[in-house]
Amino acid sequence: MAAKSKKESKEYVLKMAKEHDVKFIRLWFSDILGMLKSFAITVEELEGALEEGMGFDGSSIEGFARIDESDMMALPDPDTFCLLPWRPREHHAVARMFCDIVKPGGEPYEGDPRAVLKRNLKRAADLGYTFYVGPELEYFYFKDSKGTETLDVGGYFDMIPLDEAADLRRDTVLTLNDMGIGVEYSHHEVAPSQHEIDMRYTDALTMADNVMTYRLVVKQVALNRGVYATFMPKPIFGENGSGMHVHQSLFKEGKNAFFDKNDPYHLSGTARSYVAGLLKHAPEITAVTSQWVNSYKRLVPGYEAPVYLSWARRNRSDLIRVPEYKPGKENATRIEYRSPDPACNPYLAFSVMLAAGLDGIEKGLKPPEPVEENVYEMSEAERRERNIGTLPASLWDAVQVMEKSEVVRKALGEHVFHAFIENKKIEWDKYRIQVTEYELRRYLPIL
Repeated sequence: MAAKSKKESKEYVLKMAKEHDVKFIRLWFSDILGMLKSFAITVEELEGALEEGMGFDGSSIEGFARIDESDMMALPDPDTFCLLPWRPREHHAVARMFCDIVKPGGEPYEGDPRAVLKRNLKRAADLGYTFYVGPELEYFYFKDSKGTETLDVGGYFDMIPLDEAADLRRDTVLTLNDMGIGVEYSHHEVAPSQHEIDMRYTDALTMADNVMTYRLVVKQVALNRGVYATFMPKPIFGENGSGMHVHQSLFKEGKNAFFDKNDPYHLSGTARSYVAGLLKHAPEITAVTSQWVNSYKRLVPGYEAPVYLSWARRNRSDLIRVPEYKPGKENATRIEYRSPDPACNPYLAFSVMLAAGLDGIEKGLKPPEPVEENVYEMSEAERRERNIGTLPASLWDAVQVMEKSEVVRKALGEHVFHAFIENKKIEWDKYRIQVTEYELRRYLPIL
C-alpha cells in the first residue's frame, strides 16, 4: 500500500474527526526527560494546526532545567491521529496526535526528542538501513501511589486465579489494540505484582510514540480501577526491578541485515559490528537508557539486571543476548539489549543505542568472544582477565562517562546533550543531600 501524501493524511484526519464527532484533540509531545506533555485544541482549530502548528511555551520541553520562555510551534503528525478509548465516544469524542516541535519559522527545534530520533533514523537511512525495535516494558501495580502494597504475590508467568491484575492486563491490551498498537505477549513477571506487556516489533519512530502511549494507557487503565501503576525501575528493595529489554535489528532493501545462515549464531558481520559498537559505548549511553537515580538500584548483580559488558545466546546475565534462531524466521534475527529501564525517554534511548551500533558498523568493530557462563558467578579477577567491564554504578558515574562521549554528543545534538546532562546533575544534587530512612535506622542509634 502506497504511503499517504501529506495532503491525503491531513484530509484523512479532518474526515475522521468529523465522522467520530471529535470535539477536542490533545496534542502530545515529550520533554527531554521523556515525560508526556499535552495541551488540547478544539476541532475548529484542527485544520490550522495541521497546516501551521499551534504556538506554546517551549521551555516546558526542558525538564527541570527550565530556560526562559520561548515561543515554539507544536506541529501535529497526522499519521498519529487516534481516538482516546477511555474518553466518551458517543458525544464529543477526544483524539490525540503526536507533534513535532518547530520554531516559529518552521525549522525543527533542536531540543525536541522526537526530532533527535528522526535525525538518527535519517543517518541510518543514508546508510541504507531501517531500524526496528521491540521493547519489553515491565511495571508494577500498587494499591496507590503512596506506598508499595502489592495486588498479588504471583511470580514469573504464574497463572494466578483471576484477580484484579489479570483484568487490568486484559483491559490494557484491549485498549492498546483499540489504539492500533499490536501486542504480542502479556504475562506476570518475576516480582510480586510485576507485569509485562510486549508490543509488536516495528520501526523505531512508531515504537517510541507507542512506548509513550503504552505508559499512559497502563496508568490510565489502573487509575480507572482505583489502583496505581508505576514504571519506577526499582520500587521494592530485595525484589527484581523493572527493565525494558530492547530487541533491535536493521533491515536493508526489505531484508534483515543481521541474518547470516552460515554464522554459528546466525548473525551477519553487520550484526556483530553492531553488537561490538553497543558493547564499546554501553557505559556512555547508560545515563540515557537508565536515566534516574533509582535506575541504579536495579542495575546491581543478582537481580537479572545486566551490569557486565558481555554478550551471548543463552545467558541472561549478559548485557546483550542473541535470541535463538528459528529456521525460516530470518526476519526475526535480532539482538536484545538488556540494561534500559521503562522510565527512560524512548526517543533518546533508541537514538543512542542506534548511534552506538552504527558506530560499530562504520568502524568495522569486532565483538569479543561471547560469554556463555554466568558472569555473576565469576570472581573479579576472572572478569578482569577476560576484559569484561561493567556499566556505571550510579547516575553520577553515568553522567560523567556520558559527558566525555562524542558518540552520545553527536547522537543527541548539542542542545539536548547539554540540557540532559544539566537535568541529571540537578537530580543528583537533590538526591545526594537527602537523609534517608536507611541512614536514620543504621546510624542514629550508634553515632
